[in-house]
Amino acid sequence: MRQYSADLTPPWKKPQPVPEVPADPGLVVEEPGTGFCGAVIGCEAGTVTLEDRFGKHRVFPMEPRGFLLEGRVVTLVRPSSSAGPARPSRTASGSVAVPGARARVARAGRIYVEGRHDAELVEKVWGDDLRVEGVVVEYLGGVDDLPAIVADFAPGPDARLGVLVDHLVPGSKESRIAESVTSEHALVVGHPYIDIWEAVKPASLGIDGWPRVPHGQDWKTGVCRALGWPSGNTGAVWQAILARVGSYKDLEPALLGSVERLIDHVTVS
Repeated sequence: MRQYSADLTPPWKKPQPVPEVPADPGLVVEEPGTGFCGAVIGCEAGTVTLEDRFGKHRVFPMEPRGFLLEGRVVTLVRPSSSAGPARPSRTASGSVAVPGARARVARAGRIYVEGRHDAELVEKVWGDDLRVEGVVVEYLGGVDDLPAIVADFAPGPDARLGVLVDHLVPGSKESRIAESVTSEHALVVGHPYIDIWEAVKPASLGIDGWPRVPHGQDWKTGVCRALGWPSGNTGAVWQAILARVGSYKDLEPALLGSVERLIDHVTVS
């Protein structure tokens, strides 16, 4: 009598097939065991190398069902192309660009900056990252308005608030206001520059340095006069400055670190 082997495993308990995806350079995936998310920069000997938005590299085995792609389980396979490892493209902030990424629905959390110039600079350098993360940037009329804005916003676990303040130095009026509104869900950080203009590296503008402006004199007007720039239209001067900013490399590290802290704070899940 012929014997038959029967698979008595219920269909809902059988592993479901998952798509095989070529590990092409620039593909952004997550390794669920560690939570590491990055772009493929290399694939060899049964492993794949990922690079996250901060430039950190991790090597993982290309095991079946080993990665998440846009939240779906996939199996990475070696790409058919024999092209060597290639670095993924970068956004202006230096993070890994996500090809074809759509803007995420806006989070409840927000980042506030002090003025329009600050918002324009943040948008130019971090705009791609902010849209992917669903973060909206708004600007204050001035730091004096911050307590009322924070009280009205009512930060919480699902609506975190980040604030970037100009000239945030110990003992200043700005630092005292910042301390009064800081909480677990409201992070206030700043930079030491009198104005956001000063956060642009002088070398990127072809000047030796930002001039010192006597106390009591309007800083932007004093800068324009000292550098021979038209002082009657500081808005136009700012647009010329902004046009010379191509990426994070044109900005001072103190500003870079502050903005990255704010993005991390408001995107905590």
